[in-house]
Amino acid sequence: MDETAKNRNTLDELCRDQQLAVLATNAGNAPYTSLVAFAATPDLHRFYFMTARNTRKWSYLASNHQVSLLIDNRHNTSDDFSQAAAATVLGSAAELHDQARKAALALFLEKHPGLTEFASAPDTALLQIQVDSIYLVTCFQNIIEYHWNRP
Repeated sequence: MDETAKNRNTLDELCRDQQLAVLATNAGNAPYTSLVAFAATPDLHRFYFMTARNTRKWSYLASNHQVSLLIDNRHNTSDDFSQAAAATVLGSAAELHDQARKAALALFLEKHPGLTEFASAPDTALLQIQVDSIYLVTCFQNIIEYHWNRP
């Protein structure tokens, strides 16, 4: 497998296998981070997460839709310096409704069936991140950039 295919495989594995990511939003004068369950489309152009509408992250998203997700596979050991991988996803988040929500929710719940009850709560929003770019870091310093043009 060539290096380009190996890197894309690493990115696909991170997005498929990891359950949680760190969501960064803008709290006005500082970043704000939250742990979220996520799912991604196979092409990695869209990521999904849920939040209750009475949370800080919801209020921050209402004023600034630009977000970042950090997805990593660290084990918190010294091996992480040579073996861990991390992907930073940059994009814009928006709540989904109606048919778009239904299709995305099916994908999300396929990965997170334990969140079915939370997903059906009236105050829970399902958000989509439309990806602009992803930065994959491997071996603690090798950076690979992926960019998508928005339709």
